[in-house]
Amino acid sequence: MPTIYLIRHGQSEANAGGIIQGQSDYPLSSLGKKEGKAAAAWMKQVHIDAIYASDLQRASRTADYLAESRDVRVATTPLLREAALGPLEGRTKHEILAAYPELKEKRLAASGIAGTESFESLTERCRKLVQLLSSHQESAVLAAVSHGGFISILLTYLSAGDSWTHVHNPYVIANTGITKIELRNNGAAYFHFVNSTVHTEADMKRS
Repeated sequence: MPTIYLIRHGQSEANAGGIIQGQSDYPLSSLGKKEGKAAAAWMKQVHIDAIYASDLQRASRTADYLAESRDVRVATTPLLREAALGPLEGRTKHEILAAYPELKEKRLAASGIAGTESFESLTERCRKLVQLLSSHQESAVLAAVSHGGFISILLTYLSAGDSWTHVHNPYVIANTGITKIELRNNGAAYFHFVNSTVHTEADMKRS
């Protein structure tokens, strides 16, 4: 089954300002562009057959860096979007907790707050995304640029299936954190590594 490199987008303007984004469409910050280029430079050692990205610009622009110098076009899809956070979007974490103190011990994605994306919707997106990626030939190597919340949900889904909402989600994904997985025929996945940031660490040392 295909090998997938899941990559979170570079820092966005909202990330820099401490703003919760969800599916609100913010551009990359200057640091985010630098992070995207560093991730792309590290990924040059990897042959990639196809690149997918969320259609939100912070992810699609990060994917564009990956595609540069490759004969591969970026295919955008809403399946890779961040979890929709409805009334939580556009606020700081402090503002959200002041309005919704019950979220203090919860992740914002799949929190169950009215107006946010439901467990059912997120599960269906994970299922459809896995089907899309699995449709490639077994030897394919794919890159998928997405968002921290959704990548963590997808990894939990791949570990626990439809019951992902009932298990602990331990995954925290940094900006341009790279995760390598190998899809299996039974719908599960083998995790090679999760949230590697060696490219940004090396870039900081050079700076």
